[in-house]
Amino acid sequence: MENEGLGRMPMIGDEAPAFRSMTTKGKVNFPEDYKGKWVVFFSHPADFTPVCTTEFIAFSKRYEEFKEINTELLGLSIDSLHSHLAWAKSIEGIDWKGQGKVSVPFPIVADISMKVANMYGMLQTVAKTQTIRAVFIIDPDSIVRAILYYPMSTGRNIDEIKRVILSLQKHDAEDISTPADWEQGDDVLFGSPLTLEEAENRVKDAGDDIISYDWYLTAKKDNK
Repeated sequence: MENEGLGRMPMIGDEAPAFRSMTTKGKVNFPEDYKGKWVVFFSHPADFTPVCTTEFIAFSKRYEEFKEINTELLGLSIDSLHSHLAWAKSIEGIDWKGQGKVSVPFPIVADISMKVANMYGMLQTVAKTQTIRAVFIIDPDSIVRAILYYPMSTGRNIDEIKRVILSLQKHDAEDISTPADWEQGDDVLFGSPLTLEEAENRVKDAGDDIISYDWYLTAKKDNK
């Protein structure tokens, strides 16, 4: 079969598949080492490639922002540890768009055996010997909460990845949902009413802080 040998990706709601590996920051026992933290686990096609280099620079520049929201970054490709180290060192000498040079502060998993890449479905028919641009957002209980896949020619949007984490964190804290194009401070949404009485109360409760667009679409102001 054409897809033979390609991995099955975990699904949203699954426990993150566990693995032990060497990284540019030493050994990692995943996800055990990250319990209690959110994780952005992302793959890139190969070291020393243009789009991947700009992504790693972008992630490195935003690293402290992710730390502030209790989130760690973890990269992976099927290159060797020595290749990762040489590439990370090379990145230190690049001043992308005149924004200043950076070092890569987060670990990069060496997966030359492709074991982890197969485990996470990071090898797909478009390139069976390179990991595509996969992003797994994993919560503090090691559950996969969001999955983003990009083609090899398209660099990732770091703002969007952070936005998804903030949305998930807000949902967990307040049991609400976030609408299209939501940003921090925007109105949030209640879930759909489950009874006729609840639907009627949504409309009745509308006021300064609660906006009822219809019985099934009710927003509230974010006062936090």
